[in-house]
Amino acid sequence: MTEEKRGTLHARKQAISRKAQRRHSHFYERFAHWSFNRSAEVEPIHWHRERWVLAGTALLITLLSGFIMPAWASAMRPAPAPEAHALLSLALPKVEPVSTVAPTVDDWQVVRVQPGQTLSDIFTGRGLGMTDLQKVIDAAGSAKAALHNIRPGEEFDFLLSSDGSLKGLRFDQDQASRATVRLDGTQPTVSIQQRDMDLREQVAHGVIRSSLYAAGDQAGMDAAMVGKLADLFKYDIDFVQDLRVGDSFTVIYDDLYRDGVRYGEGNIVAAEFINQGERYTAYRFKKADGDYGWFSEDGRPIQKSFLRIPVDFTRISSTFSAARMHPILGLMRAHKGVDYAAPTGTPIHAAGDGVIKFKGWMNGYGNFVIIQHNSTISTAYGHMSRFATEKVGQHVSQGQVIGFVGMTGLATGPHLHYEFRVNGVQRNPQTVTLPKPELLPAAQLARFKAQVVQPQLARLTELDAQIKLAHANAPTNNDN
Repeated sequence: MTEEKRGTLHARKQAISRKAQRRHSHFYERFAHWSFNRSAEVEPIHWHRERWVLAGTALLITLLSGFIMPAWASAMRPAPAPEAHALLSLALPKVEPVSTVAPTVDDWQVVRVQPGQTLSDIFTGRGLGMTDLQKVIDAAGSAKAALHNIRPGEEFDFLLSSDGSLKGLRFDQDQASRATVRLDGTQPTVSIQQRDMDLREQVAHGVIRSSLYAAGDQAGMDAAMVGKLADLFKYDIDFVQDLRVGDSFTVIYDDLYRDGVRYGEGNIVAAEFINQGERYTAYRFKKADGDYGWFSEDGRPIQKSFLRIPVDFTRISSTFSAARMHPILGLMRAHKGVDYAAPTGTPIHAAGDGVIKFKGWMNGYGNFVIIQHNSTISTAYGHMSRFATEKVGQHVSQGQVIGFVGMTGLATGPHLHYEFRVNGVQRNPQTVTLPKPELLPAAQLARFKAQVVQPQLARLTELDAQIKLAHANAPTNNDN
């Protein structure tokens, strides 16, 4: 730039400055000391006060920027679009309301009937009286019959209040139902609950080594089931005299379970008994009248017209004989019957269906009973300690108790003198040929053989084969 131009520019700046000073003369007069001109004519500026003013101004500007700028930016940002939500209905499982109150559990006290106990004895033992017993009987309704005939082993459940009063009684109405009598309401109530009953089939095989009961126990049968087996074949086998070592039996029977627990023995379904080489069979069959019975393979009832032995005895004390020395009279005379020794009071059973022809005292025989079975056959029973309740002319059934063992008349010990008479003539009860029972009617016989004998006989045959195979394969002791 030339000197001339620089002079012109400087002059112009001075003119502008003078013009500004004239226009703002009041400002320059007030703040004339703020000049940065270091000339000696002007008073120097005070820096400590300027710093405070400038710092405060800068701080204020910073704060305003921090608040104003974000707010402005937010205001300028477009509003966000609302997020869309879909509502789905879900099927939730129903939840039963939870009860906060614990259910009350009744504390039933179980009492088992002991031999010789009566129901009044049981109530007395629980601190209860006859009034309580009568309340139960009155409230039991159709179940009261079970209270009149209790047996050892039965259970009675008592529900007592805190003061010992009777609130309820629970007992078996029969083997398949239980009755509950409650006395703690406004009125006595009775309810009947059915029990879960089922039959489970069992199979047993035994060989006689010492006795029938020992063989049955070894085969896994209880005494009650062994007794049922003996009852089936008692018409054909004298289990005191006829049994031999080596005799065998095979039995298919049911065990009875109640509520999943063994309750007792059921019935024999099929059985086979080998006695002295002779084979006897028994099959359970439902007859046309709805009743069950046991029949041999040929369809004849197992139950014969007459019992071979009408009393449970310990031994035969005297057999049928044409001549024997009388133990009291000391004379040789015929003994036209069989004497079965048994404890006094042992029940004596009717050998067959019939009518009581005589009941009373007979010289030598003591208390004596004669039963007429048909036009030709009668049976006689002597030395009874006492009679049963039947009267002369009354009909009795086979197995019915007609009296009890004793030693009345000419007797040296308690026993039953038993006679079997044909047209009034005594015959040996152990050897006399008894009349055979009649076969099942033709239609029932066909059904019996098809539905019972054939399948059960196949099972018995298979079991016998398995047993023989097991015995053949069993290890034997060899001393060599």
